[in-house]
Amino acid sequence: MDDRDLISRINELVSEEHELRERTAGQGLDNTARERLDALEEALDQCWDLLRQRRAKQEYGENPDEARTRSTTQVEGYLQ
Repeated sequence: MDDRDLISRINELVSEEHELRERTAGQGLDNTARERLDALEEALDQCWDLLRQRRAKQEYGENPDEARTRSTTQVEGYLQ
């Protein structure tokens, strides 16, 4: 997956997130919507992390295709 593919995927996930939030505005999220929103947020974090890895590798003359998607546990644990 190259940078354009990643950005396209990020845009798709953001669009779905916005649609979900708009659909449930004022009424709260049911369990299914909450689970989907959580999954979207995790996928977005992974995509952004992968894009940052790719760009860092490019900046330092490394092969960006060597960047790998990290687990949600690792990506979500950065701030802890």
